[in-house]
Amino acid sequence: MSSLPNGERAATVLSAAASLAASAMLIRTIASDLVPGGVHGYFSSTLHNIFRYLSSQHTIIIEEFKGNEAQGHTVNELFEAAEVYLGTKTSPAVRKLRVGKDEEEKKLAVTIDGDEEIVDVFEDVKVTWRSISRQVESLGFGNMGGKGRTFWLEDPDEIVWSEERSCELSFNKKHKDKVLNSYFRYILERAKAIKEESKVVKLHTVNTHHGFWRDAIVLDHPMTFQTLAMDSELKTALLEDLDNFVKGKAFYKRMGKTRRRGYLLYGPPGTGKSSLIAAMANHLNYDIYDMDLTGVRSNDDLRLLLLAMPSKAILVIEDVDCVVNLQNQEDNGEDQEDREEATTGEPYNPWDEDGWETEDEIEAENQVTLSGFLNLIQGLLSCCSEEQILMFTTNHREQLDPALLRPGCIDMEIHMSYCTISAFKQLIWNYLGLYDHPLFEQIERLMGEVKVTPAEVAGELMKSKDAEVSLQGIIEFFHKKIEQNEAKTAKDNGSTKGLENI
Repeated sequence: MSSLPNGERAATVLSAAASLAASAMLIRTIASDLVPGGVHGYFSSTLHNIFRYLSSQHTIIIEEFKGNEAQGHTVNELFEAAEVYLGTKTSPAVRKLRVGKDEEEKKLAVTIDGDEEIVDVFEDVKVTWRSISRQVESLGFGNMGGKGRTFWLEDPDEIVWSEERSCELSFNKKHKDKVLNSYFRYILERAKAIKEESKVVKLHTVNTHHGFWRDAIVLDHPMTFQTLAMDSELKTALLEDLDNFVKGKAFYKRMGKTRRRGYLLYGPPGTGKSSLIAAMANHLNYDIYDMDLTGVRSNDDLRLLLLAMPSKAILVIEDVDCVVNLQNQEDNGEDQEDREEATTGEPYNPWDEDGWETEDEIEAENQVTLSGFLNLIQGLLSCCSEEQILMFTTNHREQLDPALLRPGCIDMEIHMSYCTISAFKQLIWNYLGLYDHPLFEQIERLMGEVKVTPAEVAGELMKSKDAEVSLQGIIEFFHKKIEQNEAKTAKDNGSTKGLENI
């Protein structure tokens, strides 16, 4: 055969291959005719099991939806997590991607398209992901569950096509336990973190007429801790406290405490309390739930509002000194009973002549009480959600009820004082881009003589972008404040002397 020319040798090989294929087809046909179907199926199944046993690969299929037509479909959380996770693992080898974005995301959401593969490594275990997409037909009704994929058709006989998606995960079968017990948990946690990072911060307010949270609006507030005009030492202490809270999941669980932290911001108006709340929300990437307690009708409404708050959220109650009035509301009923009995000589009756409660009585009942408020934020209800921040603000700390100041309700008090040297320098950097200037020494000396708020300094800095003009304007502003204070002091002293002469 070796002496044959190359062309004849190739022809001989092809002829032999064709004869072998024809013989195989003939044997398969005879086997199908002569061997019973059950025996044939048994041998096929046995061979398949043998090959599967000898294979070192294991494959897991993760479908987009769980359930069936009778029970309904629900979104598979693991599929969603894998989709988010794999979107961060794309490489130039991936040819087709899906890209999207909605108003609740800061970044584009990237996912791989059908029939694409991605190789990942987890703790030295190599795994291969494959995205699968296929079209299926549905008569008259389609229910793909979640994300608005439910639809009905006017013609029940009309055929529509919908997409079924899934992922195949292949790996060496000896790593099955690690994949099921560790890798999947890692993917769920990473996907959650990725979604949190891309989430925009929103502001929620209370619908006072119906007692629920309104549709949120995007809080596009630029304030951060880097630009916040605040005493530098206090800012550092607060950041450390917040970071310890975020990283303290294991600590809170070990201590058996609800993972919640309360802060009180107190000080005169214009010292940056609202700006600090915005900076905290941007730092933690938590939504803000702004609650006006005077607009909440009852303890029951307050309970529902708190239950509707998710984890990783900031509850803000501004001017909490107004909550002091809630204590009086608790006593209104008893006071009214005493007044009516003393006036009429008859026992108090909350009902009118027709047997109905009066409007005043209904209004008195629809009030949040101080004890009810404290029980809801410190009692068993507080265990229903975790990783929440409580923010209270007040201009008059001395008016607060001592029950509000105890640990568990307020864990850290933050005095938002008048403008300090470090806060002033932060404002100068924010508005003028200056670290130092010859006029700083004179301004710092004047700051020791008069109290001004960061808001007042910021207002003066807004008047000019020229550094020299702006700083001279601040100096003039300080001198005017000093003159006003001296005039006020002289007036007060004159009034005092006049009273003494009388």
